Amino acid sequence: SGGEEGRAWIAGLPALVARCVDRWELKRDGGVRSGEASLVVPVLRADGTRAALKLQMPREETTAALIGLRAWGGDGMVRLLDHDEESSTMLLERLDGSRTLASVEDDDEAMGVLAGLLNRLHSVPAPPGLRGLGEIAGAMVEEVPSAVDSLADPEDRSRLRGWASAVAELVGEPGDRVLHWDLHYENVLAAEREPWLAIDPEPLVGDPGFDLWPALDTGWDRIEATGDARRVVRRRFDLLTEALELDRGRAAGWTLARLLQNTLWDIEDGL
Repeated sequence: SGGEEGRAWIAGLPALVARCVDRWELKRDGGVRSGEASLVVPVLRADGTRAALKLQMPREETTAALIGLRAWGGDGMVRLLDHDEESSTMLLERLDGSRTLASVEDDDEAMGVLAGLLNRLHSVPAPPGLRGLGEIAGAMVEEVPSAVDSLADPEDRSRLRGWASAVAELVGEPGDRVLHWDLHYENVLAAEREPWLAIDPEPLVGDPGFDLWPALDTGWDRIEATGDARRVVRRRFDLLTEALELDRGRAAGWTLARLLQNTLWDIEDGL
C-alpha cells in the first residue's frame, strides 16, 4: 500500500542522501526542509557552489517534473544541475527557501511577477513525454455524471453540470504550451541570478488558461483581509489575462476546469 511504500521510502532516506552526497561529491550545508512528499537538503558542490538535493518518491509526477525542468533549462524556473534516474533524486540550484513571493505585500506587483514567470514558462515548445490537457479534461467530463449522482444538493449538481459543459466546449482545443500547473506565491522563491524563480512544477501540455487558478487562489488570508474576495480575484484575472494576452472566455472556461477537477477529487475523497 501507499502507506507501507511511504514508510519504506522514509526509512531509506539517510542511506539515499549519503549515496547522493558521495556520487556528486557534495557537502551538507544547513538544515533539511521537508515538503508534502519530498525532502530538500542544502549542499555545496565540489567547486563551492550552493545547491540543493531534492529527494522524492518516484511517481508519474516526478518524471513529468524532470521532463519540464529539462525543457525550461532554468528559464524562469529553478535550474536542474543533475539527477539520479533510479531514485528520482534531483540536484537543483539553491534558492532562498525562506523568502517566497508571499513576502511581496503589493498584490498587483506579486501578480506581475507570476505573470512574467508564466509567460516565460509557457513560451517553451512542449517536449515529448508529458500528459496532455485534452486527455485530462476529457476524462473529467466523463466522470461528471456519476459524480453528480453522488451529490445530494441540487445546486451543487447544477454547478457541476455547468462547469462540465463549459469544459466540454474547450476539450477539442486543449492547447500546446508547457504548463506549470501549480504556480502560486509559495512556489516562487527569491534567487541569486534573478529576483524570483519558480519551483515544484507538475508539468503538462495544454492551454495557458488552465494555469491561472493557483495564482487566482493564492494568499487567501490577504484576499479575505480586503473584505471583497470577488473583487480581488477578478482583478487578478484581469491582470493575468492581459499580461499573458489570453482570450478571456477561454481562460475563464479553463479556470472552471480547475474547479471541476478539484471538486471531482473532493468527491472521490468523500469530502
